[in-house]
Amino acid sequence: QVQLVESGGGLVQPGGSLRLSCAGSGSISSINVMGWYRQAPGKQRELVARITKGGSTNYADSAKGRFTISRDNAKNTVYLQMNSLKPEDTAVYLCNADFVLSTGVPVRRYWGQGTQVTVSS
Repeated sequence: QVQLVESGGGLVQPGGSLRLSCAGSGSISSINVMGWYRQAPGKQRELVARITKGGSTNYADSAKGRFTISRDNAKNTVYLQMNSLKPEDTAVYLCNADFVLSTGVPVRRYWGQGTQVTVSS
């Protein structure tokens, strides 16, 4: 069974930092695109950042200059380093991935369960 498991969320003061991790496990042959999305109460889910297997990245305007996405292909893990956090960054952060199973079947837009990030003084 395939899982994407996020960790690293929590409560942080404005201006603080957090590092989120998302590890893929199970019958995964290779992971193509991995990304972080977030959803705040009453708002639509939105892309935060995305990274390809080759390391190409793209960011939401709100994340540029403050957040950095990276990945460790050997560990099937993606990270999101978040600096200079603001109260408006408060949301559930969800990991998303496109990958190929060990059977050769491609899977797109597979979601993790999410991790809560709260930015508050």
